[in-house]
Amino acid sequence: MPTQPRPSPDGLAAALRITVGSLVRATRSSDRLAPIPATVLDLIDRQGPMTTAELAAGRGVRHQTMAVTVKELTEAGYLAAGPDPADARKRILALTAAGTDALETDRRDRVSLLAGAIAAGLTEDEQLVLAEALPVLDRIAATLAEGGPSLDRGPVTGAW
Repeated sequence: MPTQPRPSPDGLAAALRITVGSLVRATRSSDRLAPIPATVLDLIDRQGPMTTAELAAGRGVRHQTMAVTVKELTEAGYLAAGPDPADARKRILALTAAGTDALETDRRDRVSLLAGAIAAGLTEDEQLVLAEALPVLDRIAATLAEGGPSLDRGPVTGAW
């Protein structure tokens, strides 16, 4: 029985990008929040309150671009701005209860959508394979988050 050739990192990366992109797009179909506002709310939820400048740096966009999104989220009642205890000239942005609820609703809906697809589309053995693959995917994400191989393209400008 011939053995399969070992896949190259480039080939695996290309296939993984396509698969993850398809998964993300498919689960976004149930989202109530648009992708950009959802990303901003998620960043504050994971990292805690921050300034508009910190949000812009965290997303790699210009301050002015982020300020538009922050204004929309504040007007929608998802973010609240308060004084920075360390510097009264700055405003710290935090999630409101409505912002947390909107974010959690989208997360629950995505999990439910994925759970349904896993239950309907995978055998029990395939579900075990998926469970065993998750720590490997986590390590790839951790390597990227730690500043692993990346392309520095500078800040994103305009609508992101």
